[in-house]
Amino acid sequence: MLLSRIGSHTKSSGGLARAALPYADAAASEVVQVYVSNSRGWALPPGDPAQDALFRDGCGERGLPAYIHASLLVNLGSPTELTVQRSVQTLEHALLRGAAIGATAVVFHAGSSVDPAHDDKALHQVREALLPLLDRAVAEGLPRLLVEPSAGGGRSLASKMSDLAPYLAAVEGHPGLGVCFDTCHAWAAGHDLATPGGMTATLDELVATVGPGRLQLVHANDSKDGCGSTRDRHETIGRGRIGAAAFAELLAHPAVAGVPVVVETPTEGHAGHAADIALLKDLRPPAGS
Repeated sequence: MLLSRIGSHTKSSGGLARAALPYADAAASEVVQVYVSNSRGWALPPGDPAQDALFRDGCGERGLPAYIHASLLVNLGSPTELTVQRSVQTLEHALLRGAAIGATAVVFHAGSSVDPAHDDKALHQVREALLPLLDRAVAEGLPRLLVEPSAGGGRSLASKMSDLAPYLAAVEGHPGLGVCFDTCHAWAAGHDLATPGGMTATLDELVATVGPGRLQLVHANDSKDGCGSTRDRHETIGRGRIGAAAFAELLAHPAVAGVPVVVETPTEGHAGHAADIALLKDLRPPAGS
């Protein structure tokens, strides 16, 4: 079985290479995820070419795959036209910044229709907005786009694994669209990952829905809240309601073999992420098993 690289979302304020590389080293990360714009804003900074080159080269020297998480404001299904326009611009920016820093993929949230009156239009909007981005990413060799199902609630376009079927159908099953699976989101959306076999069943459903090879990244987060809460509150691995055993099941699943795993758990400095990464490495099955 291929080993999954394990790392964390990594600080980048103060200079991408200057901040992220020491953080990754201190946390013993094998993969990094960063923001390249404000996580809760629309500003699209150009980046610093010197820092970009240092980050790209530093990741290469360390063998660290890099991923970008797009702004949390991105919502391609929004009934507000300006939000959709800004979402497309944000994803374009992230793809181009990703190419500059050598990122593998850009993660974005599936979005929401927000208003019940907009439900029938939302996935059509996703199609119109996302297909050109996917075509461009493939044609220009840009990072891949990865859709991340949400924690549910708020008229989410995809939270349960089965919701990914109509989402992918809206973009004609475009091969350029991958999936990021977030354990806290899946749990909050109602997938019981804590019961023995629950994580396996959820991942089996994911693969049955989207096909083999579409899962490209995992966000490993425990949860402060109960199953089906629709609340996206992350907790340290093993200290939340999901529990450590489910993460061992996650890492043993064939669909996760070789797929990078990123923790986004609460931490002050790198220490909390270092502990979560160390625990997940201990839960990881031996190479070749």
